[in-house]
Amino acid sequence: MRTVKSFVRASGWPIGGRGFTLIELLVVIAIIAILAALLLPALGRAREKGQGIACLNNHRQLAIAWRMYAEDNRDVLVYASTSGYFNNWPDAYAWSGAHMDFDGNNRANWDPTYDMEKRPLWPYTGKNHRIFKCPADHSTVKVQGVSRPRILTMSMNLYVGGFAPIYWYDPLPYGTAGHWDFGEGYRVFPKISDINGLGVASKIFVFLDMREDRVNWSNFMTDMTGYPDRPELFTFTTDLPGMYHNRACGFSFADGHSEMRRWIDSRTTPPLVRGDVDPLGAGHLASPGNPDIAWLQDRSTRPK
Repeated sequence: MRTVKSFVRASGWPIGGRGFTLIELLVVIAIIAILAALLLPALGRAREKGQGIACLNNHRQLAIAWRMYAEDNRDVLVYASTSGYFNNWPDAYAWSGAHMDFDGNNRANWDPTYDMEKRPLWPYTGKNHRIFKCPADHSTVKVQGVSRPRILTMSMNLYVGGFAPIYWYDPLPYGTAGHWDFGEGYRVFPKISDINGLGVASKIFVFLDMREDRVNWSNFMTDMTGYPDRPELFTFTTDLPGMYHNRACGFSFADGHSEMRRWIDSRTTPPLVRGDVDPLGAGHLASPGNPDIAWLQDRSTRPK
């Protein structure tokens, strides 16, 4: 039986040859470092792309659930938001009642059984709470000293369903723009057929990602001031769109498709403030001439 030494000798490999010099080792390490520097950004981009694909898939599933609910309920859409009034029974028909913040005592932040699983869309989602959150949103909340992931990134376009009406004040059964001045004169769509009838199902968004420091009442209010030809009046409400995907935001639309929108203007993507909601203040943010606002306005609603 041949020994290892005899095998090595027969192969022509040297026995007892010199080892690597320090310079050779340093050269190898340098090459490895260069390769790692080249590969890591590519791996990071691949990870971001994967998260973006997963986010868009979540959007598609939510949009399908939204549509299935309406088809089972005489074409009537869920409300985009609760009213904010105590003991207002139409609030039960809002897609979400979560008022998100970073308070661990607010169970809607982290417990899907508290609000999410009681909402009209839940039976249509495959009972999968993961589709309500963008995988790039890593926000958490402290609950009795333990960090728990927050469960909601997605918000609904205010004009698709509107605020739940206040039953003793607003006409029933359809939603409102919350009596905000910027919504006066613009449609709040109560039914899918109203969107389809205008031929804009592919241009009206239903869900979008929201930043963790801005997601609050589960609706996204686009300020329509200045639409379509007064860009000097453009303004953000307290809501700002997401930017997790390299300055881009995921959207799903009334026709069922989803897409990413990369923001152009830096005023749309101020630095994220982790661990706080609305850190920039409760007031509206003027942003004259911002092309991103023009894009959002054109995909939120239409004049009455």
